[in-house]
Amino acid sequence: MDGLTLRALQCQVSQNAQAEEAEITVNIGGVKQVLYGDVLTRYPDTRLAELVDCSLKTSEDIYALCDDYDPETGEFYFDRDPDAFKCIMELYYYGEVHMKRGICPICFMKEMDFWKIGPDFLDECCKGHLQEVQDELAEIAEKVRTILVDREGDPSAGGWQRFQMCVWRLMEKPESSLPAHVIAIVSFIFILVSSVVMCVGTIPDLQVEDSEGNLSEHPTLEVIETVCIGWFTIEYILRLISCPNKVKFVLAFMNIVDFMAIMPFYVVLILTSFGAGVMELANVQQAVQALRIMRIARIFKLARHSSGLQTLTSALKSSFKELGLLLMYMGVGVFLFSALGYTMEQNHPDTLFTSIPQSFWWAVITMTTVGYGDVYPKTTLGRCNAAISFLCGVIAIALPIHPIINNFVLFYNKQQVLETAARHEIELMALRSEDSGREASPGAHKHVCGAGVWDSDTYIPLLKAPRGGAGIQTPSTDASFESTVEATEYFIS
Repeated sequence: MDGLTLRALQCQVSQNAQAEEAEITVNIGGVKQVLYGDVLTRYPDTRLAELVDCSLKTSEDIYALCDDYDPETGEFYFDRDPDAFKCIMELYYYGEVHMKRGICPICFMKEMDFWKIGPDFLDECCKGHLQEVQDELAEIAEKVRTILVDREGDPSAGGWQRFQMCVWRLMEKPESSLPAHVIAIVSFIFILVSSVVMCVGTIPDLQVEDSEGNLSEHPTLEVIETVCIGWFTIEYILRLISCPNKVKFVLAFMNIVDFMAIMPFYVVLILTSFGAGVMELANVQQAVQALRIMRIARIFKLARHSSGLQTLTSALKSSFKELGLLLMYMGVGVFLFSALGYTMEQNHPDTLFTSIPQSFWWAVITMTTVGYGDVYPKTTLGRCNAAISFLCGVIAIALPIHPIINNFVLFYNKQQVLETAARHEIELMALRSEDSGREASPGAHKHVCGAGVWDSDTYIPLLKAPRGGAGIQTPSTDASFESTVEATEYFIS
């Protein structure tokens, strides 16, 4: 028995040695490559390593590993991407996989999964790029989902909830329907008219004198202002009533701006209703003036209807670090050059630098290259200090500007790509929805809409099949979001 066991072990070792020295020919998408067994067996759990000892396997097992096999030449055929396969082979030679530029990260992960290579072997820099693409696909899927809900609503909602959703789409989603688009245009016109009336009302020639001889706004302008405030009030109340989350709505920045734009009108109206005695108080008059000034907040309502202003706001939010650097550079420069200017100018009899805090103003307007000329140095050293200060100011302002502009360009391009991808995905869903409606059986209770299919109480979006797949896939309810992400990968790659 010992001799037989030793001979079996020797035979197994001999077969393993022959397998490692064997040459394997693979055909990847029409590109032939010769691989060596000793290289492939470095990672025995991968698909290529399983090809090494195919002489011991049945034909069914061999065809399960590849798309086709030629027993005469021993050539394995794979209908895969040859460029991606070059990256896959880096694992066997270098111990990690590096994704080449121009390859879709999502498709490359499918290639790695086919060759039975885990994502842990992917290089760290490629993992970061993959995460960025996955985040973009998730954003596209969320945009698609939002557009579908805005268009069709929730079929399981009750009557009041459907009414709320309808009002919400009218007031918040201009792209959802033609009436909503008209309401957005009307709101935009009211904002412009109100802003123009606020500015024109301060022209003395257009003001009228009251009974006490004080100038006040023209009655016609007050009527226009009242009509605009009435529209803003109705708009705010409707949006508040129809919003899904009241707390989130009230705390949103743009909604706070809307409230601050209409609140001064009613406060002044209430104070006026108390009579002239209350309005004659100095504190009340100052409060009324402050509230009137707060009307300028309505100009920020334009951001609600301008994607450009929204993009600018988001880009500035992503550039807080660069803006902080800019303020830090300017702060250090202002403190330094104002102190030097005061020290160099304090002995001059006609000096304008009476203290370091008062010199801050000169340092600010000098470093920002404004140069009003109301405060200026009169000594030679002071003028040299001024020259150095505005040169340093130019450098301090210019250094963080490029990252800020770059963040804006990147964010703007990303928003354009996401909007275009979501729009194309909706169009594809509509086409497939029409095809599915024509092919649906008469017994199935389905309502075909412009972007998907309602099946009883469950909405199922029709998404295109991923690359390499056959036909159109209809995802299940639990996997609808994941399928949307997979379906929109085309627009990112």
